[in-house]
Amino acid sequence: MMTPDEVRQMIAAGLPDARVEVRDMTGTGDHFEITVSSAGFKGKTLVEQHRMVFSLLGDEMDRRIHAVQLKTKPL
Repeated sequence: MMTPDEVRQMIAAGLPDARVEVRDMTGTGDHFEITVSSAGFKGKTLVEQHRMVFSLLGDEMDRRIHAVQLKTKPL
């Protein structure tokens, strides 16, 4: 089980300028709604932006995170 704050910290560590909002969608600590805005996304496609965020979540996507509803946008 993960907390929204743990997820937020993992993303912020890799995208320090990012505005990150994380909501536990089910209360079970494994389904999250995540919104990330970052200047690092500028010039990147939506797929590239999502890959950046998923890479920051790393192994947790295979272990403790079951589902993510992700929204990204450049600052």
